[in-house]
Amino acid sequence: MRALLCLIIPLTILAAERPNVLWFVVDDMSANFGCYGEQAIATPNVDRLAKEGMRFSRAYVTAPVCSPCRSALITGMYQTTIGAHNHRSGRGELKIHLPAEVTPTPKLFQQGGYFTCIGSGLPDLDFRGLPYGAGKGKKGKAGAGSRLGKTDYNFEWDPSIYDSYDWAGRKAGQPFFMQVQLHGGKLREGAEAARVQFRARVVRELGAGTDPAKVNLPPYYPRDPVLLQDWADYLDAARLTDVHVGRVLARLEKEGLLANTLIVFMTDHGISHARGKQFLYEEGAHIPLVIRGPGIPAGAVRSDLVEQIDLAALSLAAAGLGVPSWMQGKDILAPGYAMREEAYSARDRCDETTEKIRSLRTDKFIYIRNFHPERPHLQPCAYKDGKQIVQQLRELHAKGKLSELSEKLLFSPTRPREELYELANDRWQVRNLAEDLAYATVLSEHRRRLDAKLFATKDPAPESMAMYDSDMKVYLGKGNPEIEHNIAQMKKWAAEGK
Repeated sequence: MRALLCLIIPLTILAAERPNVLWFVVDDMSANFGCYGEQAIATPNVDRLAKEGMRFSRAYVTAPVCSPCRSALITGMYQTTIGAHNHRSGRGELKIHLPAEVTPTPKLFQQGGYFTCIGSGLPDLDFRGLPYGAGKGKKGKAGAGSRLGKTDYNFEWDPSIYDSYDWAGRKAGQPFFMQVQLHGGKLREGAEAARVQFRARVVRELGAGTDPAKVNLPPYYPRDPVLLQDWADYLDAARLTDVHVGRVLARLEKEGLLANTLIVFMTDHGISHARGKQFLYEEGAHIPLVIRGPGIPAGAVRSDLVEQIDLAALSLAAAGLGVPSWMQGKDILAPGYAMREEAYSARDRCDETTEKIRSLRTDKFIYIRNFHPERPHLQPCAYKDGKQIVQQLRELHAKGKLSELSEKLLFSPTRPREELYELANDRWQVRNLAEDLAYATVLSEHRRRLDAKLFATKDPAPESMAMYDSDMKVYLGKGNPEIEHNIAQMKKWAAEGK
């Protein structure tokens, strides 16, 4: 512990040389980078950030899906505390408003004199690392419409909190707060034609794709050709992400900005898979976090628990703007910082699929509470069920070709109310200790601590049917019978108390 404390070095802030702050925020990607031990691919640019800065080995999102995570990240608040915990919520007639005292971090930077921007970090390329205008897509997506990067906030917000999509428009000498939003793991997704194009791009830009035969899968996924190819594609998406990071670093160097820019590299949750994205296991909630910049010791590694809501606090502090008293995130780089003894995460409704799961990680264990144990792990969800990998898993399940472990963890018709895993001895959380009498005291303590966390963070009541119906209206009448069937199923289960 003493060795760790010596790495927490205050950032020297000179009024005339306030640092720029740049966040890399990557979609759908776990810590599959060389500096985190990934051996199947090379990621020299993210590895460079770790070599020249500080790597956090135990960083976690507070929500394992895009919009709740991003709502928490940009406010430094738990999404459950500010009512932004349901994925893609507040999109209908009923809106979500932030508590009066909570201000999005870009606005705080603006008030402090910073130029705020959100985009790709490169003048000529988009969030996929492709030329603007390449391909077709929705407004603000594949080269069409706005160049502003992904926000995906669940609450009402003023677009003026961002001055531009790029820092080039700032005044001379004005510091900037930049978010580089990258497509990450989503690069590999889409219909078969899109995946073929993606693989051709990998060969074109990187020389060759990752060999599926060399992929290591978690033990609950079968070594099926579809899953192996998807994981290889995912690793190639990490390689392309790394290239984009390198290009942004080269631009900062060319413009003489690198030395005075605090760089934060993170993802918004783990890999999109059957037990990853949307779930609170390590595969879904553990993220890479690397920080490089003024005052950050090179090659440092921190193994204490941190949460992604801490990034707003540390960034504001690094800019000399102070951390608001209402903010739940902590400046993890502050002198005298008291390290977290636990990391908290929450999963709630994702699109049409209602859910409530809470987790608490401590130094050795992760405790998970399922509030709907009568439902299966893979509830009906049009988004997840539209993925080839999930379709393949369901087909193998139907044919009885999955292992006993896969059947138990992925396709059991019910779930345990409580789960307890010893992380050091169970990397993939496959041995639930909640019913092991030898761990009764540990279970009781984690149960108590989670209860305290739910109280302290004002864990919300179940979503009202009025809000659910408001958010579901955007899905109805769109020629998607699967979603409409799922909505009916969710209401049926709710009526049955499941």
